[in-house]
Amino acid sequence: MATQLSEAKSSHQLVISWEALPDDFQLEDEPVENTSQPILAGALRESLEINGFIQPQMLIASNFGLCATVNEQTIVKAPDWVCVPSVHEVVDSRRSYTPHLDGDVPAIVMEFLSETEGGEYSVKRTYPPGKWFFYEQILQVPIYVIFEPDGGLLEYHQLENGRYELKQPDENCRHWIDSMGLFLGTWQGTKEGRTGYWLRWWDKDGNLLPWAVEQIEQERQRAEQERQQKERLIAYLQSQGIDPENLPPIE
Repeated sequence: MATQLSEAKSSHQLVISWEALPDDFQLEDEPVENTSQPILAGALRESLEINGFIQPQMLIASNFGLCATVNEQTIVKAPDWVCVPSVHEVVDSRRSYTPHLDGDVPAIVMEFLSETEGGEYSVKRTYPPGKWFFYEQILQVPIYVIFEPDGGLLEYHQLENGRYELKQPDENCRHWIDSMGLFLGTWQGTKEGRTGYWLRWWDKDGNLLPWAVEQIEQERQRAEQERQQKERLIAYLQSQGIDPENLPPIE
């Protein structure tokens, strides 16, 4: 059963309801605007996953339909990245997600700018509404991030008194996301053949959450350091006339 909410928006009435996407609704099947977008989205999820920040009840997806019914018209927007803290039912695959009906309102949505105008700043309220208006006024997502990969510009908009407010980063050029217990910021480097700006996560102590390839390299360096320490210890014992092979076992 749909949960009905009626709200007065400026001089017009918007009737918002949270209904399942009709089975015969045709989702848009547009191509990804550029090859960087899925790589950027995948990198955000990867570091969360391998560092244990994704829980079973969470929904993290990219280019995935968020739904609402406004004045009896179905609205679907597919952000480049979205995180929902908790869903009512954990399923293997979803066609779409309707807040309130299927679980929590998303904690954060992200859009990656490209050369093609995608309506990321659109406050258009008539059907179909702009993305900004949809996230801010209809879904009321607490955090809306707009990222321009080529120049590395990160805009962090936080919902306050029903409107998005642009927030400045901290002294480390990062933003603390309380609902995730992590900082979000930009980073320059190379991954999967792409060199440039990336969105990255840092923990509460300021440690960068590594990607898989970085974690492997960290383990390799740690093993190499242990090997070198062992070699230095053996060399020292031998310099003192002690044969390491004949040392008594430690009890």
